[in-house]
Amino acid sequence: MSKRLKRIEGQVRGVEKMVADDRYCIDVLTQIAAIQSGLKAVALGLLDDHMAHCVVEAARAGGDEQATKLAEVSDALRRFVR
Repeated sequence: MSKRLKRIEGQVRGVEKMVADDRYCIDVLTQIAAIQSGLKAVALGLLDDHMAHCVVEAARAGGDEQATKLAEVSDALRRFVR
């Protein structure tokens, strides 16, 4: 995950340079789309990890923690799909 975030950071710096260099808008937009795709992949990875560990553990424990973790995942998904 860290490697992917470093790549995204480099892409953002590249876009900043492209804008400063007054590069063709479509080329800049193409790079922005690549950044968005990378961020989406990071978010999905985090969500997978969270569900595989935190949510599963809370489901096993039951009670209030289970309901809390499920609500958190539901809220995260809602924010993500907007």
